[in-house]
Amino acid sequence: MEDFAGLRGRAEAIIEEIRNAEIRYGRPAGSVRLLAAAKYALPEELVFLKDSFGIADFGENTVQTYRRHLASLPSADGVRMHFIGSLQTNKVKYIADSVEMIHSVDSAKLAREIGKRAGAAGRTVKVLIEINSGREPDKGGVLPENAEELFEECGEIGGIETAGFMTMGPKYDNYTDYFNLFEKTYRLSLDIWRKKHDNITEPVLSMGMSDSMLPAIAAGSGIVRIGSRLFGRRTPPEIGL
Repeated sequence: MEDFAGLRGRAEAIIEEIRNAEIRYGRPAGSVRLLAAAKYALPEELVFLKDSFGIADFGENTVQTYRRHLASLPSADGVRMHFIGSLQTNKVKYIADSVEMIHSVDSAKLAREIGKRAGAAGRTVKVLIEINSGREPDKGGVLPENAEELFEECGEIGGIETAGFMTMGPKYDNYTDYFNLFEKTYRLSLDIWRKKHDNITEPVLSMGMSDSMLPAIAAGSGIVRIGSRLFGRRTPPEIGL
């Protein structure tokens, strides 16, 4: 049997930190979902996380790794595969029949392609509008002032369900800068959402990664995307890519 002691210890620590953060920041218990960013993880590690901790949400940055992991997990019932990286329209066809949620929708063109492919597969795919909250020219996502327009456009497209919003954010070296960015995104998301929905429901917010998990939870994130803290820092050759 594989020795996953290191992975077990890291997973236990992260899960405890999330639960403590829910208490500290007044979030309901279990309201923050851990999404394992599995880019360089081994398939058997994903099975271990699900069987040992009930972690079932796994995020992929590329179609290549998405398809490799999906093909390697036939026995992992209940696994939910998310796409969290930049997605080209010509690659949508490879994931639309199986993906749980696409976090990186930043254009109506991409949303229409997802809807088209999902509809052909007889399903509806959940999507998140990616907001470039840090206004970084080298990152995807719509600028904050354009997020509402894209949200409305997506609402007219069949085959998709616009479930909420995602942001990446710049690399900061302190809690406060991360929190301020995430809180602005949270408030913008609620404002957009409540123009179309009631005040009871809230959008899904995917914010925060390994180095920004706590400020994201404090600011209202419902999904944190954790990769390096969970699996350790790796390079593609380590898993044969």
